[in-house]
Amino acid sequence: MTHPSSPAGDWRKSSYSGSNGGDCVEWAPSHLAATGEVPVRDSKDPHGPALSFAPAAWSAFIASVKSADFSS
Repeated sequence: MTHPSSPAGDWRKSSYSGSNGGDCVEWAPSHLAATGEVPVRDSKDPHGPALSFAPAAWSAFIASVKSADFSS
């Protein structure tokens, strides 16, 4: 699901995001607690759209990232 604007909440930057302003992903744990959805956005565009994922889908994605399934 795509939100037309990012949901309010305390956004957390991914520990995998670079510090050079490049690939920056954020998620809002308070929104997860309130709605059961995991919202994700581009931190360079905080007023832009956010994508929402079911917790199981988000967990599977995180597990794949941690196991380096997406490495090149």
